[in-house]
Formats: sequence, C-alpha cells, structure tokens
Amino acid sequence: MDPKHTGEMLRHLEEQDELLWDTYRSMSHELHKLQVEEEMLMRTFYDLMEAKGLTKKKQYGKNVSK
Repeated sequence: MDPKHTGEMLRHLEEQDELLWDTYRSMSHELHKLQVEEEMLMRTFYDLMEAKGLTKKKQYGKNVSK
C-alpha cells in the first residue's frame, strides 16, 4: 500500500467504524422495542385465552383443563 494513502484509508475506516456502531445501536434499540411489543402481545393473547377458558392450570404437577 502506498504510504501517502494510509492517512486517507485510516480516516475512511474510522468513518466506517462509526457508521457501523450507529447501525448497531439503532438495530439493538429496535430489537428491544420489538421484544417489549412481543411480550405485551403475548400477555394480551394469554388474557384473551384465559377469558375464553382455553388456558390450562397446573395442578399437582400436571396440566389440567379449567
């Protein structure tokens, strides 16, 4: 590699590194939001199933219908 281009290459790699970290943080935040939404939907679904009498209670270590 030509030594006169190493400074440019270093700046380019540092910019790419920062962009990748920004992308990582953004995707991590979005994943967390989706996990929270999934948990809320699962709770709502369970409440609905429970209201319809479709859930099973554990009794004496076995699953038994209500």
